[in-house]
Amino acid sequence: MSVKQQKLHRLHRKAIFHTQYFFRKYPALPYILKWLCISLIIGTLTGTASAGFLTSLQWVTDFRENNIWLIALLPVAGFLIGLLYYYFGKDVEAGNNLLINNIHDPKEIIPFKMAPFVYLGTIVTHLFGGSAGREGTALQMAGAIADQLSKPFKLDKEERKTLLIAAIAAGFGSVFGTPLAGAVFGLEVFLIGKIRYNAIFPAFASVIFADLVTSLWNVKHTHYHIDLIPKLEFLPVLYSILAGTIFGICAASFSRILHWTGSIFKTNIKYPPLRPVIGGIIIAVAVFAMGTTRYTGLGIPVILESFEKQLPFYDFALKMTFTIITLSAGFKGGEVTPLFFIGATLGSALSLFIPLPFGLLAGMGFVAVFAGATNTPLACMLMGIELFGAESGVYIAIACVVSYLLSGHNSIYTRQKIGEAKNRRYESDRDRSVSDL
Repeated sequence: MSVKQQKLHRLHRKAIFHTQYFFRKYPALPYILKWLCISLIIGTLTGTASAGFLTSLQWVTDFRENNIWLIALLPVAGFLIGLLYYYFGKDVEAGNNLLINNIHDPKEIIPFKMAPFVYLGTIVTHLFGGSAGREGTALQMAGAIADQLSKPFKLDKEERKTLLIAAIAAGFGSVFGTPLAGAVFGLEVFLIGKIRYNAIFPAFASVIFADLVTSLWNVKHTHYHIDLIPKLEFLPVLYSILAGTIFGICAASFSRILHWTGSIFKTNIKYPPLRPVIGGIIIAVAVFAMGTTRYTGLGIPVILESFEKQLPFYDFALKMTFTIITLSAGFKGGEVTPLFFIGATLGSALSLFIPLPFGLLAGMGFVAVFAGATNTPLACMLMGIELFGAESGVYIAIACVVSYLLSGHNSIYTRQKIGEAKNRRYESDRDRSVSDL
């Protein structure tokens, strides 16, 4: 070996030594760099997907409202969605529950086709007047896209769990414009009462990147405003507890009736593609009989209206009915935005006998019914603060916590597992899925 080669060899060994020493001194750095890279990819892809989805969703909503006759074709649209999933999408039909199952016990890579299938199904549902949301679509698109990174990055089972949590966070935060709530939602949603802290960095990094990318695509999110927030005193706190109790009962009722109605459709209609046909007929007949599209689609205008004036009690009940029929029959979308509608309109109506401002009650109901139906109180508190401002934070927190406690171990996500029971009465439920109770 020449002198020059010896020098290069010594320099190489010295570089390796210093590198090893550096990483021993800062052991978290490789983890941070790896997940920063993965999170950047997740955020870019998910943010772009959410931007495209929100833009097309707004377009089909406007088109439907200008062509109400399209609602008459909802049964036909439902049949086509049913055929698509029955013959080509049985392995992705579980939707959000498939994502949660893979966080608990990662198995095969989630098929990429979940993303285009749920996107198409949701767009069709909204175009023809079904009552559904958008969070389910965002989560499934994010999860299906992100899980394709598992093989290129050679992720093991534990890392795949982290990957899916980060994807859920990115999908949720980017579609609603609430990155803090999105991150905590991803950490909180799959296991009631516990948070997976070893995924906290990828979750926050992914959702921040996703939210930034969505904004770069110039997609605007809905802004809400609470005009009057009373001073924090004993009576307003007491009224907030009362409101939270009602929101919790509403959340539990929605979850139970949704699953019960779904079982009725499955029991009585053996051929799955026919289920959305029957559901579509019921929705279409109801819309034309009532002469209004108030309870179809996302219902954002009515949500905004709930912050501006006191609404009647039947608004929340009718939206709940329309949404349960739509989703139980097999249409695609999600439950969360309809839950926002149900909670906000219920809160606004409660101002009839609860002496709090209707805008504040609407905001409390907006997130509290969601908290009770998904068992994610921390994410919902942060969402309330991000959407309505920190001034309403204490009232939001009271409503979310009370709703979460009183909703029991009910959930719109049947594959949620119970990490910590809500109280001693439910101790025997620990480590079981919601669907097993």
